[in-house]
Amino acid sequence: MAEPPEAYQVDKRKVRQSFERAAGSYDQVAVLQREVGERMIERLDLIRVPPGQILDVGAGTGIASAALAKRYRKARVVALDIARSMLHKARKRAPWFSGMGFVCGDAEKLPLAQGQFDLLFSNLTVQWCLDLPATLGEFRRVLRPGGLLMFTSFGPDTLKELRASWSRVDGRNHVNAFLDMHDVGDALMRAGFAEPVMDMENFTLTYPDAHAVMRDLKLMGAHNVTAGRPRGLTGRGRMAAMVDAYEELRQDGRLPATYEVVYGHAWVPETGQRVAIPELGRRP
Repeated sequence: MAEPPEAYQVDKRKVRQSFERAAGSYDQVAVLQREVGERMIERLDLIRVPPGQILDVGAGTGIASAALAKRYRKARVVALDIARSMLHKARKRAPWFSGMGFVCGDAEKLPLAQGQFDLLFSNLTVQWCLDLPATLGEFRRVLRPGGLLMFTSFGPDTLKELRASWSRVDGRNHVNAFLDMHDVGDALMRAGFAEPVMDMENFTLTYPDAHAVMRDLKLMGAHNVTAGRPRGLTGRGRMAAMVDAYEELRQDGRLPATYEVVYGHAWVPETGQRVAIPELGRRP
């Protein structure tokens, strides 16, 4: 029996716990996060005036925060994360000259004043939020008029191989569900952002076996954190069946794991500018 949509909602308490536990191993396995973050920073060339105040939401161990501080040496960078242990790592990584700030908080309820920042940067974080419209509303609230939001998220084809392998075993929710980029684009417009630009890119990581895929997900805190995830231990028989199904996808001696990365950026309108909400297209 298929599970109701509620089963696929993110369990925020589980998200916090997962990233608290992953802080010590995160840098060893977050290859994709690092690569995507570097590509995001390359896109910052579209900013004509260097930002003076930057907020990194979902900063993790501070890889992007440190890079932003080095790129914009006159700016103040604030690293925000839901996991305090991640921020401890970020503090150690901060450049000595940066004067970075560190805030433990939830992206859906930012503990920050309105209109503080010129740039809000968020790499692979919004997919862990329960309420995307509320999250984007918070992003808009803390940005100044003319400020830029730049973010990435996982799209629905992420971990499609693992999802398909589990679907052959049972009807349970073993893999996080992710939003289509057109839904995110709609949400940006409704949150009051202007000129949203969305695009996507697929990355394929390869692993020796299915257990290595799941081990990496756990070490980076990105394993299943939905409300409908199976509780307790998964039976050996079902796990073995999933592994056998995944083995059928082996190519050149390795198992693929696809990550669909959605890139987005949008601006806060200047004071008095009105934002129209067009009908954005949907993926066929």
